[in-house]
Amino acid sequence: MSYAKYIDHTLLKPDATTQQIDQLINEAKAYQFKSICIHPGHVRHAAEKLGDSDVLICTVIGFPLGATSTETKVFETEDAIKNGAQEIDMVLNIGALKEQDYERVEADISAVVQAANHKTVKVIIETCLLTDEEKVKACELSQSAGADFVKTSTGFTGGGATTHDVQLMKETVGQAMEVKASGGIRTADDFLQMLEAGATRVGASAGVAIIDALE
Repeated sequence: MSYAKYIDHTLLKPDATTQQIDQLINEAKAYQFKSICIHPGHVRHAAEKLGDSDVLICTVIGFPLGATSTETKVFETEDAIKNGAQEIDMVLNIGALKEQDYERVEADISAVVQAANHKTVKVIIETCLLTDEEKVKACELSQSAGADFVKTSTGFTGGGATTHDVQLMKETVGQAMEVKASGGIRTADDFLQMLEAGATRVGASAGVAIIDALE
């Protein structure tokens, strides 16, 4: 498989313009990235631009804090899919995980999985805010809720993906789920280290530079 197919080409800056989204889309088409990862407000526009492409549209739910209500996350998910999203990256309820309200965390993820209606769901666990024990628990809850991936980070809370976290997450979920590494992955070396650690998807805004360096 081409290295580009491991990359979710990402633009989640709050000041992203339609012109910048169009550039992201053109790069994704040219490099044949697996997906573009964008805010929900850009999904409908992207769907119109990507109609003739196999590049997927990934969007973010409850982003970046994970602290919105489950009902809000469900609405966001349904709306994003209606507008053309094919993959959903949701932020779990980090506060609920911290206070060990595991039933609430799992129910939150499960509701989004159901709303996604068989579309790929990745659960962002925000590793930089968690202990290793909490990371393991977050992965276990994501698995039991029926999600497809666990993902390291939003990139918005000061920490990104580490090989330690990717390895820990992969050891926890085994073959039952996949792992997406995201946050601070800017070089070809960073990218290859994440794949070696067990990631099968990498979220990066530097996808073009990464692939150019590998070819």
